This record gives sequence, C-alpha cells and structure tokens, in this order.
Amino acid sequence: MYKNMRGQPGPVLAAVAVAQFVFALDLSVVNVALPEIRTALGFAPLGLSWVVHVYALTFGGFLLLGGRACDLYGRRRLFLVGLVVFGLCSLAGGLAQTPWQLIAARAGQGLGAAAAAPAALAMLTATFTEGPRRVRALGVWSAMNAAGGALGVLAGGLLTEYAGWRWVMLINLPIVAAALALALVGVPAGERPARQERLDAPGAVLATGGIGVLVFGVVRTDAQGWGSPATLVTLAAAFVLLAAFVLAESRAPAPLLRLGLLRSRWVAGANVLVFLAAAGQFTAFYFVSLYMQQVLGLGAAVTGAAFLPFSAGMVAGTIAATRVTAVRGPRAPLVPGALLAAAGLGWFAFISPGGSFLTDVLGPSLVTSVGAGLVLAPVAVAATTGIAPHEAGMASGLLNSSRQLGGCVGLAVLATVAAHRTGTSTGPAALNGGYALGLAVAAALFVLAAVVAIGVLPRRRAAPPHPQPAASAANRLEGTPS
Repeated sequence: MYKNMRGQPGPVLAAVAVAQFVFALDLSVVNVALPEIRTALGFAPLGLSWVVHVYALTFGGFLLLGGRACDLYGRRRLFLVGLVVFGLCSLAGGLAQTPWQLIAARAGQGLGAAAAAPAALAMLTATFTEGPRRVRALGVWSAMNAAGGALGVLAGGLLTEYAGWRWVMLINLPIVAAALALALVGVPAGERPARQERLDAPGAVLATGGIGVLVFGVVRTDAQGWGSPATLVTLAAAFVLLAAFVLAESRAPAPLLRLGLLRSRWVAGANVLVFLAAAGQFTAFYFVSLYMQQVLGLGAAVTGAAFLPFSAGMVAGTIAATRVTAVRGPRAPLVPGALLAAAGLGWFAFISPGGSFLTDVLGPSLVTSVGAGLVLAPVAVAATTGIAPHEAGMASGLLNSSRQLGGCVGLAVLATVAAHRTGTSTGPAALNGGYALGLAVAAALFVLAAVVAIGVLPRRRAAPPHPQPAASAANRLEGTPS
C-alpha cells in the first residue's frame, strides 16, 4: 500500500526515542503526586483513582485504531497530531482547577499517546530494514521506554516534593516540544498511500469499545470487587464486543486488524509474552513503591531516587539484549531475560517489615531490572518480524495494546491478590505480606513468559517480507510465514 519511502535513520530515531520517553514517563510520573493532587483539587477518595485509570482507559482503548490510522493516513501525520494533543492536554492538566478538568486532560493525554505511540514504532520499522540496524533502533526505543518508566517515579517524587504536583504534568511540555522539533525538521512527510483504503469503521468502534470496556471493568475492581454484579456485567459486555470485533474483522475487506497476522508465531508469541511481562513489570513498580513508602516509611523524593538502580539495570539489560539479538535473533535473550526477572521478583518476595533499601530493595531491583531489560528490546523485534511495510502500524498498535492491557489487567488482579492477603489491617506487617505475595505472583508471570518464548517463538528468524503490489486486504489473508 505504501510506496517505498524511508526517512533519514538518525532524525527518525531521535524523534521516536524522545516521544517514547515522554509516553513512558507519563505512565508513572503522576502516581507519586496523587496525595497532593487529592488535597489541592479536593478529590473524593474513589475519584482520585481516575487520574490514573482514565489515561489507561483512553490509551489502551484507542491503540489499535491509532495503529491502523497511521497506516492509512500517514505515520508522520499521526505522530505529529498525537504529540500536539498530548502536549496541549499536559498543559491543561497542569493548569487544572477542578477534578473534572484534570481527569479530562488525562483522557486527552491518553488519546494523543494512542495516536503517536504506534505511529512512532511504525516509523522505526519502516525506516530500518529487518536485521542488525532495526535491532539497534528498537534497542534505543526500548531503552528510552525503560528509562522513561523508571525515571518517572524519580521525577514524580522530586517534582512533587520540591516544585509542586502541577509540574508532573508540565514537565511533559519541553520534552514534547523537542520531539515535535525533531520530527518536523528530520522526518520527511513521505508519500501518501498508493491506494487509499477506508478506515474500518465497524472494527474501530468494536475494538475501541471492547478494549475500553475491558479496561474500565478491570480498573474499577479496586472499588467494586471481581465478583460484584457490576464487574461481571462489564467484563461480559467487553467479551461480547471483542467477539463481535473478531467476527467483523474476519469479513472486513480492509480490517483494522488482519486476523491472519496472528498466525505468525512471531507476532502471536511476542504479544502474549509482552502481555505477561508488562503485568509483572508494572506490578513490581507498584508494590515496591508502596513497600518503600508505607512499610519502610521513606518519603516521595527518596522513593523516587531509590528507583535509579532499577532504571540503570533496565537500560543495561536492553543494551545487552540488543547486541545478542543482532547476532542470534530475538528468541535468544528473551528466555534468560524472563527467567532472570522472575528470579529478581522471587527475591523481592522476601521483603520484611524491618528491612531497608540496601538489604531488601537494591539487590532484587538490579536483578529484576536487568532481566526486564533483556525482554524489552527483543520482544519489539519479534513482534515486527516478517511484517510488511503497509501493516507496520497495525502490528505496532497490536503490540502497544498488548503491553498496555497486560499492565492494566495484571496490576488490577495482583492488587486484589495482595489486598486479600492484607485483609483489613493497615499495619506494616500486614501490608508487607500482601506486597510480598503480589511480587511472588509477578515472578510466576515471568516464568510463564519464558515458557511462551520457548514453546511459541520460532528458533529461526523469518525472512524479510517481499514487497507486495497494492492488493485488497481480502486477498492478503494468509499468515506471515514464521
């Protein structure tokens, strides 16, 4: 569908890396500021959670739509539009005076990220052909993703304590401005698709509605409970919408998600693996942060600084994985990386109420983060192996959706597991027991991810796809060879 048009590798990589950093930063930077936000804007206890939940809802819900839209209407265009929306909503959030204004701004941030994030990854895969150059580019993308997520906790703590909660939103503005400048100057506009297909409107409605309702049902389990009628009805509605989406895509002439894509063992295995890894990684951030603040009694800024080793370990693991993947393929570092992360989280499960950062946090942080870093870069390579250029956005949206849903669903489930262990007690010993159990289950998720890598991913890399003539999607139903 796209004519052969590639941007200059350096500017494209720089723009994508900066954008990915700010999207990852925004996932974690707000969490530490929630107590101050509640006091400043007068949030009700249950309403405060929507500062986090609404971002996950709109980001996760619109990723598939954003991924396909960038294939149809231009990756650079969607990338720029998404960045502008994200930046304007960050400004609105920083200036918010009421709870609804902040929640609306966070929803807008999620929409902007859902447009720009899959476009960014698609730009990378379109610019760098399969092989060592793409592996290195995705390694940089993964390192920025890891650094943004981990440094978000540090930045949130420091900004909240020394500058005020509004700066956890306003900090996005200079980073977005830098990404926009890099994209406008260094990323070519490219050519319009050789043949314009219409966006699959029924698929877009069903996918966005199904994923959105699923995320809504999951994130509300903190208030409703998993067995409540409201939760069961919501999850059942999500299942019906997603089932209808699969049926609609099987018949659509130009589907939002070509189901044949999932026949590739690379694509299917990578998406299952990233779902499990994201569930374990997001859980580690959440429980370890709570352990340091509510059990060890550390302040927000100190807790944020304590995540620096975690950030450094993820970047180191990503660099190592990039080198191994370039030589041996993405499967080689995935298995040891997932097992190493599982070992680190298993070590975390031995946290104690009378512990300290040096004895209970530093060692397992380094082991877990290096293992997670070994998973991040190769899983992106695996998910885009054998993908034709005209479906790069589709594959990117699918990978981002799997990661976002994994983090959201995994955190909700494991938070429930921890809360069940803790019971009604709020003492350090009870809280410690809940967090330890949650971290132990997260370790099991990474073991399962290693099993998926061994059992599903092929031992050999797929050959790069041959250029295809413009043809209808109905004639491209065969799966990508694995």
